[in-house]
Amino acid sequence: MHNLASILGPQARFIVLGIALGLMALEYGASRLAQRDNYDLKESGASLGVALGQNLLRGAEALLVAVPFTFVYAHRLLTFDQAAPLALVGLFVGAEFFYYWQHRASHRIRWFWATHSVHHSATRLNFTAAIRLGWTGAITGNFLFFLPLAWIGFHPLAITAMLGLNLLYQFFIHTELVRRLGVLEWVLNTPAHHRVHHASNADCLDKNYGGVLIVFDRLFGTFTEGPHGEPLRYGLVGGVPTLNPFRIALGEWRAIYTELRKAKSARRVLAILFSPPSAFEATPRARAPTSLLA
Repeated sequence: MHNLASILGPQARFIVLGIALGLMALEYGASRLAQRDNYDLKESGASLGVALGQNLLRGAEALLVAVPFTFVYAHRLLTFDQAAPLALVGLFVGAEFFYYWQHRASHRIRWFWATHSVHHSATRLNFTAAIRLGWTGAITGNFLFFLPLAWIGFHPLAITAMLGLNLLYQFFIHTELVRRLGVLEWVLNTPAHHRVHHASNADCLDKNYGGVLIVFDRLFGTFTEGPHGEPLRYGLVGGVPTLNPFRIALGEWRAIYTELRKAKSARRVLAILFSPPSAFEATPRARAPTSLLA
Protein backbone atom coordinates (compact mmCIF):
# COMPACT_ATOMS: atom_id res chain seq x y z
CA MET A 1 0.00 0.00 0.00
CA HIS A 2 2.53 2.61 1.10
CA ASN A 3 4.75 2.66 -1.96
CA LEU A 4 5.22 5.74 -4.11
CA ALA A 5 5.93 3.73 -7.25
CA SER A 6 2.50 2.12 -7.07
CA ILE A 7 0.88 5.37 -8.27
CA LEU A 8 3.52 6.27 -10.86
CA GLY A 9 3.57 5.38 -14.54
CA PRO A 10 6.28 3.09 -15.97
CA GLN A 11 8.44 6.00 -17.16
CA ALA A 12 8.29 7.75 -13.78
CA ARG A 13 9.15 4.49 -12.04
CA PHE A 14 12.32 4.15 -14.13
CA ILE A 15 13.25 7.73 -13.25
CA VAL A 16 12.76 7.04 -9.53
CA LEU A 17 14.77 3.82 -9.85
CA GLY A 18 17.59 5.63 -11.64
CA ILE A 19 17.75 8.34 -9.00
CA ALA A 20 17.76 5.73 -6.22
CA LEU A 21 20.58 3.76 -7.84
CA GLY A 22 22.54 6.97 -8.37
CA LEU A 23 22.18 7.91 -4.71
CA MET A 24 23.29 4.42 -3.68
CA ALA A 25 26.38 4.77 -5.84
CA LEU A 26 27.14 8.20 -4.36
CA GLU A 27 26.72 6.91 -0.81
CA TYR A 28 28.98 3.96 -1.58
CA GLY A 29 31.64 6.28 -3.00
CA ALA A 30 31.38 8.63 -0.02
CA SER A 31 31.69 5.67 2.35
CA ARG A 32 34.84 4.50 0.62
CA LEU A 33 36.36 7.98 0.71
CA ALA A 34 35.55 8.25 4.42
CA GLN A 35 36.96 4.74 4.93
CA ARG A 36 33.73 3.59 6.55
CA ASP A 37 32.52 0.00 6.43
CA ASN A 38 28.95 0.90 5.47
CA TYR A 39 28.56 -1.40 2.47
CA ASP A 40 28.75 -5.10 1.78
CA LEU A 41 28.27 -5.32 -1.98
CA LYS A 42 26.99 -8.91 -1.84
CA GLU A 43 24.39 -7.94 0.76
CA SER A 44 23.42 -4.89 -1.29
CA GLY A 45 22.97 -7.18 -4.29
CA ALA A 46 20.68 -9.37 -2.20
CA SER A 47 18.68 -6.29 -1.21
CA LEU A 48 18.25 -5.41 -4.88
CA GLY A 49 17.02 -8.95 -5.49
CA VAL A 50 14.45 -8.62 -2.70
CA ALA A 51 13.37 -5.25 -4.12
CA LEU A 52 12.94 -6.79 -7.58
CA GLY A 53 10.65 -9.48 -6.19
CA GLN A 54 8.65 -6.91 -4.25
CA ASN A 55 8.19 -4.84 -7.40
CA LEU A 56 7.02 -7.85 -9.41
CA LEU A 57 4.33 -8.52 -6.80
CA ARG A 58 3.22 -4.89 -6.54
CA GLY A 59 0.48 -5.15 -9.17
CA ALA A 60 -1.24 -8.04 -7.40
CA GLU A 61 -0.89 -6.21 -4.08
CA ALA A 62 -2.53 -3.08 -5.51
CA LEU A 63 -5.50 -5.09 -6.78
CA LEU A 64 -5.89 -6.82 -3.43
CA VAL A 65 -6.02 -3.63 -1.36
CA ALA A 66 -8.08 -1.63 -3.87
CA VAL A 67 -11.31 -3.48 -3.03
CA PRO A 68 -11.50 -2.73 0.72
CA PHE A 69 -10.34 0.86 0.26
CA THR A 70 -12.91 1.48 -2.47
CA PHE A 71 -15.66 -0.05 -0.33
CA VAL A 72 -14.78 1.95 2.79
CA TYR A 73 -14.39 5.20 0.84
CA ALA A 74 -17.85 4.65 -0.70
CA HIS A 75 -19.22 4.67 2.88
CA ARG A 76 -17.11 7.62 4.07
CA LEU A 77 -18.26 9.97 6.78
CA LEU A 78 -17.25 13.21 5.06
CA THR A 79 -16.78 14.63 1.58
CA PHE A 80 -14.35 17.52 1.25
CA ASP A 81 -11.78 19.15 -1.03
CA GLN A 82 -8.83 16.75 -0.94
CA ALA A 83 -6.43 19.48 -2.10
CA ALA A 84 -7.35 22.01 0.58
CA PRO A 85 -4.37 22.91 2.80
CA LEU A 86 -6.16 21.85 5.99
CA ALA A 87 -7.10 18.51 4.41
CA LEU A 88 -3.51 17.88 3.35
CA VAL A 89 -2.25 18.63 6.85
CA GLY A 90 -4.91 16.35 8.29
CA LEU A 91 -3.98 13.56 5.89
CA PHE A 92 -0.28 13.94 6.70
CA VAL A 93 -0.81 13.80 10.46
CA GLY A 94 -3.35 10.98 10.13
CA ALA A 95 -1.06 8.93 7.91
CA GLU A 96 1.80 9.43 10.37
CA PHE A 97 -0.38 8.39 13.29
CA PHE A 98 -1.65 5.21 11.68
CA TYR A 99 1.78 4.43 10.24
CA TYR A 100 3.21 4.58 13.76
CA TRP A 101 0.74 1.97 14.99
CA GLN A 102 1.11 -0.22 11.91
CA HIS A 103 4.88 -0.13 12.30
CA ARG A 104 4.64 -0.83 16.02
CA ALA A 105 2.37 -3.81 15.40
CA SER A 106 4.84 -5.06 12.79
CA HIS A 107 7.41 -5.39 15.58
CA ARG A 108 5.14 -6.66 18.35
CA ILE A 109 2.93 -9.19 16.49
CA ARG A 110 4.66 -12.05 14.71
CA TRP A 111 2.03 -12.28 11.94
CA PHE A 112 3.08 -8.81 10.80
CA TRP A 113 6.75 -9.28 11.74
CA ALA A 114 7.02 -12.12 9.21
CA THR A 115 6.86 -9.45 6.50
CA HIS A 116 8.64 -6.62 8.28
CA SER A 117 11.57 -8.73 9.48
CA VAL A 118 12.80 -8.70 5.88
CA HIS A 119 13.55 -4.99 6.20
CA HIS A 120 15.54 -5.53 9.39
CA SER A 121 17.62 -8.42 8.07
CA ALA A 122 20.36 -6.25 6.53
CA THR A 123 23.57 -6.13 8.57
CA ARG A 124 24.65 -2.79 7.04
CA LEU A 125 22.51 0.33 7.17
CA ASN A 126 22.63 2.18 3.88
CA PHE A 127 20.35 3.20 1.02
CA THR A 128 20.21 -0.35 -0.33
CA ALA A 129 18.76 -1.53 2.99
CA ALA A 130 15.91 0.96 2.50
CA ILE A 131 14.57 -0.99 -0.49
CA ARG A 132 14.75 -4.39 1.26
CA LEU A 133 10.98 -4.66 1.78
CA GLY A 134 8.81 -7.71 2.46
CA TRP A 135 6.69 -9.40 -0.18
CA THR A 136 3.65 -10.33 1.90
CA GLY A 137 2.41 -7.07 3.42
CA ALA A 138 -0.94 -7.09 1.65
CA ILE A 139 -1.56 -10.73 2.56
CA THR A 140 -1.02 -10.05 6.26
CA GLY A 141 -3.40 -7.09 6.09
CA ASN A 142 -1.11 -4.24 7.10
CA PHE A 143 -3.24 -1.95 4.90
CA LEU A 144 -6.10 -2.36 7.39
CA PHE A 145 -4.42 0.17 9.68
CA PHE A 146 -5.03 2.89 7.09
CA LEU A 147 -8.68 2.14 6.29
CA PRO A 148 -9.88 4.70 8.90
CA LEU A 149 -8.41 7.43 6.70
CA ALA A 150 -10.67 6.35 3.82
CA TRP A 151 -13.63 6.11 6.20
CA ILE A 152 -13.03 9.68 7.35
CA GLY A 153 -13.16 10.79 3.71
CA PHE A 154 -9.66 10.79 2.27
CA HIS A 155 -9.50 9.35 -1.23
CA PRO A 156 -7.57 6.05 -1.51
CA LEU A 157 -5.21 7.55 -4.08
CA ALA A 158 -4.47 10.47 -1.76
CA ILE A 159 -3.74 8.02 1.06
CA THR A 160 -1.47 5.99 -1.22
CA ALA A 161 0.37 9.12 -2.33
CA MET A 162 0.90 10.35 1.25
CA LEU A 163 2.19 6.96 2.39
CA GLY A 164 4.39 6.86 -0.70
CA LEU A 165 5.93 10.19 0.28
CA ASN A 166 6.41 8.80 3.79
CA LEU A 167 8.36 5.87 2.35
CA LEU A 168 10.32 8.17 0.04
CA TYR A 169 11.40 10.28 3.02
CA GLN A 170 12.48 7.17 4.87
CA PHE A 171 14.77 6.17 2.01
CA PHE A 172 17.02 9.08 2.95
CA ILE A 173 17.26 8.22 6.65
CA HIS A 174 18.77 4.79 5.98
CA THR A 175 22.34 6.03 6.19
CA GLU A 176 25.24 6.29 8.61
CA LEU A 177 26.84 9.23 6.80
CA VAL A 178 24.47 11.88 8.22
CA ARG A 179 25.05 12.57 11.88
CA ARG A 180 22.60 14.65 13.97
CA LEU A 181 20.36 17.47 12.71
CA GLY A 182 20.11 19.80 15.71
CA VAL A 183 16.62 20.91 16.76
CA LEU A 184 15.04 18.82 14.00
CA GLU A 185 15.85 15.76 16.09
CA TRP A 186 12.95 16.71 18.40
CA VAL A 187 10.30 16.54 15.67
CA LEU A 188 11.55 14.52 12.69
CA ASN A 189 12.55 10.91 12.35
CA THR A 190 16.18 11.54 11.44
CA PRO A 191 19.00 9.22 10.32
CA ALA A 192 20.22 9.17 13.94
CA HIS A 193 16.81 8.04 15.24
CA HIS A 194 16.37 5.48 12.46
CA ARG A 195 19.80 3.97 13.02
CA VAL A 196 18.66 3.22 16.56
CA HIS A 197 15.44 1.69 15.23
CA HIS A 198 17.40 -0.70 12.99
CA ALA A 199 19.96 -1.59 15.64
CA SER A 200 19.77 -4.96 17.39
CA ASN A 201 21.41 -3.68 20.61
CA ALA A 202 19.24 -4.51 23.63
CA ASP A 203 18.42 -0.85 24.38
CA CYS A 204 17.36 -0.19 20.78
CA LEU A 205 14.86 -2.98 20.21
CA ASP A 206 11.30 -1.96 19.36
CA LYS A 207 11.95 1.77 19.49
CA ASN A 208 11.57 4.82 17.20
CA TYR A 209 8.71 3.64 14.98
CA GLY A 210 7.95 6.99 13.34
CA GLY A 211 7.85 7.59 9.59
CA VAL A 212 8.55 11.26 8.94
CA LEU A 213 7.82 12.38 12.50
CA ILE A 214 9.24 11.15 15.79
CA VAL A 215 6.59 12.90 17.92
CA PHE A 216 4.34 9.86 18.37
CA ASP A 217 7.27 7.87 19.74
CA ARG A 218 7.85 10.64 22.25
CA LEU A 219 4.13 10.72 23.13
CA PHE A 220 3.67 6.95 23.48
CA GLY A 221 6.94 6.09 25.22
CA THR A 222 8.78 4.27 22.43
CA PHE A 223 11.50 6.86 21.80
CA THR A 224 15.13 6.34 22.70
CA GLU A 225 18.39 8.06 21.85
CA GLY A 226 20.10 4.68 21.86
CA PRO A 227 23.06 3.42 23.87
CA HIS A 228 25.89 5.81 24.70
CA GLY A 229 29.42 4.63 24.02
CA GLU A 230 28.24 1.40 22.43
CA PRO A 231 28.49 0.73 18.68
CA LEU A 232 25.23 -0.09 16.94
CA ARG A 233 24.79 -3.57 15.51
CA TYR A 234 22.37 -4.33 12.68
CA GLY A 235 20.53 -7.43 11.58
CA LEU A 236 18.00 -9.78 13.17
CA VAL A 237 18.43 -10.89 16.77
CA GLY A 238 19.46 -14.54 16.62
CA GLY A 239 19.16 -14.49 12.83
CA VAL A 240 21.56 -16.11 10.38
CA PRO A 241 22.36 -13.71 7.49
CA THR A 242 21.73 -15.03 3.99
CA LEU A 243 22.24 -13.65 0.49
CA ASN A 244 19.35 -15.63 -1.03
CA PRO A 245 16.47 -13.17 -1.75
CA PHE A 246 13.86 -15.93 -1.36
CA ARG A 247 15.20 -16.95 2.05
CA ILE A 248 15.36 -13.30 3.09
CA ALA A 249 11.77 -12.65 2.01
CA LEU A 250 10.23 -15.92 3.22
CA GLY A 251 12.52 -17.10 6.02
CA GLU A 252 10.26 -16.06 8.90
CA TRP A 253 7.23 -17.58 7.17
CA ARG A 254 9.14 -20.84 6.82
CA ALA A 255 9.92 -20.77 10.56
CA ILE A 256 6.26 -20.10 11.36
CA TYR A 257 5.15 -22.99 9.13
CA THR A 258 7.61 -25.35 10.82
CA GLU A 259 6.33 -24.39 14.26
CA LEU A 260 2.66 -24.64 13.21
CA ARG A 261 3.20 -28.22 12.06
CA LYS A 262 4.31 -29.10 15.59
CA ALA A 263 1.50 -27.21 17.35
CA LYS A 264 -0.70 -29.42 19.53
CA SER A 265 -3.49 -26.97 20.31
CA ALA A 266 -5.35 -23.97 18.97
CA ARG A 267 -3.85 -21.90 21.78
CA ARG A 268 -0.36 -22.79 20.58
CA VAL A 269 -1.31 -21.88 17.00
CA LEU A 270 -2.52 -18.46 18.11
CA ALA A 271 0.65 -17.96 20.16
CA ILE A 272 2.85 -18.79 17.16
CA LEU A 273 0.98 -16.35 14.93
CA PHE A 274 0.25 -13.44 17.25
CA SER A 275 2.76 -13.42 20.11
CA PRO A 276 5.67 -10.97 20.07
CA PRO A 277 8.44 -12.27 17.79
CA SER A 278 10.84 -12.14 20.74
CA ALA A 279 9.18 -15.29 22.09
CA PHE A 280 10.57 -17.27 19.15
CA GLU A 281 14.01 -15.77 18.56
CA ALA A 282 17.07 -17.96 18.93
CA THR A 283 18.60 -15.21 21.08
CA PRO A 284 15.80 -13.67 23.22
CA ARG A 285 15.56 -9.89 23.28
CA ALA A 286 16.49 -8.20 26.51
CA ARG A 287 13.62 -6.53 28.34
CA ALA A 288 11.10 -7.32 25.62
CA PRO A 289 7.60 -6.07 26.44
CA THR A 290 4.91 -8.71 26.45
CA SER A 291 2.24 -6.77 24.60
CA LEU A 292 1.83 -4.18 21.88
CA LEU A 293 0.90 -1.46 24.37
CA ALA A 294 3.57 -2.32 26.94
